[in-house]
This record gives sequence, structure tokens and C-alpha cells, in this order.
Amino acid sequence: MELHTLKPAKNSVKQNTRLGRGQGSGKGGSASRGTKGAKSRSGYKSKRGFEGGQLPLQRRLPIVGFKNPNRVSYKPINLNIIQELVEKTQLTSITPEVLWEHGLVNKRHKYKILANGDLKTKLEITAHAFSDSAVAAIEKLGGKVNILNAHA
Repeated sequence: MELHTLKPAKNSVKQNTRLGRGQGSGKGGSASRGTKGAKSRSGYKSKRGFEGGQLPLQRRLPIVGFKNPNRVSYKPINLNIIQELVEKTQLTSITPEVLWEHGLVNKRHKYKILANGDLKTKLEITAHAFSDSAVAAIEKLGGKVNILNAHA
């Protein structure tokens, strides 16, 4: 075998069909597009989702749900997590900075204190929101609740 004798395998190389090049080609005249109508003409493009005038699928299906652009979501932090943090660090006040340092919240998060678990220490807690039962549990031990400004 020599380089100058190499050839592609038989029937592996196909010639492109030349459309619209006269009757002798067998594909002249309408160039295999049929006769008349938008599809036979140059520049034809159908709209995305167009179903020939039938009501398209995206209009047949019902509209479901609603996303409120003004919704404020809070990351929940339970009292048992705060109690574990206090036992580990011996703190008397919980602020956003303390929670950021210990990886409980991100600086962008707004967080809400919930009353799941038991609190055994008198604490001053600062948060964006509190559940009523969490406020009751904190104040029952003589602690204090500070609500952060929503715009801060």
C-alpha cells in the first residue's frame, strides 16, 4: 500500500444532490419542494410553536401558580442550635456577626428564630424575625429580643 494509491471505501463518499438545476438533473423545476405555498418559496420560516393555525400547546395549557416578587424568605434558626452555640462559645448575646462567624447564616440571608428545642441560658438575641413562641421562650428566661431593621 502506498500513499498515492489510497482511496476512500466504496460508497462512503456521496455527491450532494444539486436541486433546481434544470430538468436533466431530475430535481429541477420545483427542486423537490412541491408546488405553491410558503414552504416552496425562499425565505420560508415558521414561527416557533406554530401548529398550522391550530391553538398551540402553550396556549392550550392552563396558567399555574404565582411568584410573588415581594416575598421575603427567612433562613430558620432554632433555639436548640443557639443553645449549642452558647454552650460551645459561652456567649451572652447572639448577633448577626456571631452567626456569620460560626457559619450559620450568610451575610445576604435574613434569618428567623424559631422555638424548636429548649433554651437554658439567658440571652440577648438580635435577628430579622422571631416566632411568637420563640419570643416567649427567650423572655421566660429573662432574655431580650432585638428585631433588626428590614432595610439594613
